[in-house]
Amino acid sequence: MTDASQASSSTCPPLKILHFLPTIRVADGGVVRAVLDWCAVLSARGHHVTLVTHDATDVPNAWRQGGPGLPRLVQLPPPIRFGRLSQEGVRAMHMVLRQADVVHLHAPWVVANVQIARIARGLGKPYLLTVHGMLDDWSMSQRTLKKRIFLMLFARKLLNQAATVHCTASAELKQASKWFSNPRTTVLPYLVDLKPFEILPGPALARSTFHELQTTDPIILFLSRIHEKKGVDLLIYAAEVLRNRGQAGRFLIAGTGDPSYVAFLKSKITELNMENRIFLIGLAKGESKISLYQTAAVFVLPTSQENFGLVLIESLACGTPVITTRGVDIWEELAGAGGIIVDRTPSALADAIARALASTDESVGAAGRAWVFESLDPERLSDAYVSRYRSLIEASKRASPTC
Repeated sequence: MTDASQASSSTCPPLKILHFLPTIRVADGGVVRAVLDWCAVLSARGHHVTLVTHDATDVPNAWRQGGPGLPRLVQLPPPIRFGRLSQEGVRAMHMVLRQADVVHLHAPWVVANVQIARIARGLGKPYLLTVHGMLDDWSMSQRTLKKRIFLMLFARKLLNQAATVHCTASAELKQASKWFSNPRTTVLPYLVDLKPFEILPGPALARSTFHELQTTDPIILFLSRIHEKKGVDLLIYAAEVLRNRGQAGRFLIAGTGDPSYVAFLKSKITELNMENRIFLIGLAKGESKISLYQTAAVFVLPTSQENFGLVLIESLACGTPVITTRGVDIWEELAGAGGIIVDRTPSALADAIARALASTDESVGAAGRAWVFESLDPERLSDAYVSRYRSLIEASKRASPTC
């Protein structure tokens, strides 16, 4: 019996799962990628998944038409002040929530989540809230006053009344639990859609797409949202250290971000006279992104904070070794998969990159790829998520027998 038929059998009917995220633009980073993967994997296994959003820019075209094995897209009217649902949006959410068994919300700082949670409670629908690292210590040290006020007014109630608060790592839960008192918590890794990584396209596609790859020097790749917390500036300084040591290498920085910060990085590259070694190549998506990972000798993410670091998982799935920091909540797991964990200093990054480039051990990349497919097996993890959803639904029915 197939997974889809198992999900739809009389003893185990398919679930009606609703995900809400205000904006679906892959340039926004890992949260969007995670939500798209949840929807894709669970739909393919026979569940009825509805993705609700205001902005469907990067929703796959096939989802817009719908069909068996595909999520259903519901696009809400534009939000009003502070990201709140308009009256029309509230009415639309009432309609779509009535058809759902369980609601999966994302991020504690989304104002519309407060409205949706209130509607869900009124309809007797349990909601799960994934915090996506936004309650990590580093995250809470940024714009602290604004976040504490929002917690006091809205987010703490949102967290405490959730059927469960979801974190992707034990280290994340340890940090997040300082900010709520809800004992109902769940730790499960992201449900990553690994299908695009099963058969890799090879490096030729990226080489024909990005002219910066026309070199015999080893490629050091950064791919993520370009943001101060990601440590791109540290990588630039590490590139300078390696140049001064005479180490060959070409650094590619893939992604988009705030124009002022991107301009700062470009000016720093010019100031250090590194224009022939460091290149900002813009956003990479789809198969060309996977091919880009394959061109790299090593992938580097010198981040201050990540709850999971999906780009690290993607790189490993492509067989490309990774270098990152203890700012990633799963850094211990990554180290066990062959990842190199370093301090957030240019010299430590330079030393790690030099070691990676000097290594002739090809088994490191293969071991990382094997770890991803074993530890993040989508079938096993989707079963775990479905089991958790079902337990929340049953608990809700017991609490509200008339619903």
